[in-house]
Amino acid sequence: MTNATGASVHASAVLVENRAVLIRGPSGAGKSRLAFDLVLAGRSGQIPRAVLIGDDRVHLDAGEGQLWVRPARELAGLIEIRGLGIRRCDFAAQAIVGLVVDLCAADAERLPPSEKLLTRIYGVQIPRIPVAAGFTALPLVVAALTTTGGTISTLPSSDCLKGIGNHISHTIATE
Repeated sequence: MTNATGASVHASAVLVENRAVLIRGPSGAGKSRLAFDLVLAGRSGQIPRAVLIGDDRVHLDAGEGQLWVRPARELAGLIEIRGLGIRRCDFAAQAIVGLVVDLCAADAERLPPSEKLLTRIYGVQIPRIPVAAGFTALPLVVAALTTTGGTISTLPSSDCLKGIGNHISHTIATE
């Protein structure tokens, strides 16, 4: 990482297998809810094991062509669960960001063009899911983590056993 302190941003992040899902959006958009839903999806086997990195505020650093995320020290291991309040949970100290989810995204579309499915943060290009206000993000994120694009221009990963794969990890969709 390039900076020991990193830029603090209003976002949540969850480590899924070996890459982080960075969740951005305005206050009240559902960042904490999606983070907890991902942890639960990991526990139920819908996706690989998922653990919180940070909720509400995280630090981002770019280095060696990758974007790193880690929890804000004061909030490490804490997550807000609406109706229960602030709860303690396991957390990961840091991870490389592999996917960005933008909640309440004004540019969300039913069939988004490929350029809207990428974002650049501190010079690092990362796959992105824009989610419109009022739409449930979890199914989209699970689909992104467990499937590949259906267009002819998207070639499957050569290291995937069944010719299907995943942008974050080739091991997720091999069963």
